Amino acid sequence: QVQLVESGGGLVQPGGSLRLSCAASRNIFTINALAWYRQAPGKQRELVAHITGFGIRGYADSVKDRFTISRDIAKDTVYLQMNSLRPEDTAVYYCNAGVVRGDTYYPDDYWGQGTQVTVSS
Repeated sequence: QVQLVESGGGLVQPGGSLRLSCAASRNIFTINALAWYRQAPGKQRELVAHITGFGIRGYADSVKDRFTISRDIAKDTVYLQMNSLRPEDTAVYYCNAGVVRGDTYYPDDYWGQGTQVTVSS
C-alpha cells in the first residue's frame, strides 16, 4: 500500500506555470509507475502523464510539450511541471500509483486527495 499527498495547486493566469508535487509514503523506486490524472467539472477523470520506475515518461496529447513529469527518488516525490497553462487545464489534479504494461498505464486504487488548479484571468 501507499499513501499519496498532492500539493501545489492554485489560481494562475493563462500562459502561466505551476508545479504540482505528489509525496509518497514509501520508496517510489519500489512502485511500478506513478501518474497524474485530472478531472474537470462534469468530465471524466483523464490520464495526464505517467512515469515508470525506469524513468520512462508518457503524456496525453493535450499536454505534450507543455507539461513535464519528473521524480526525486531521495524525496519519494513526483512532480508535474505545467507551463503555458490554458483555461481548459482547469481541473482537480490527482496523483496515482499503478503499473505500466507495454505503453499503457493501469491505475491501482491508490489515489491522493487531489489539488485544484484553476487557470483564469
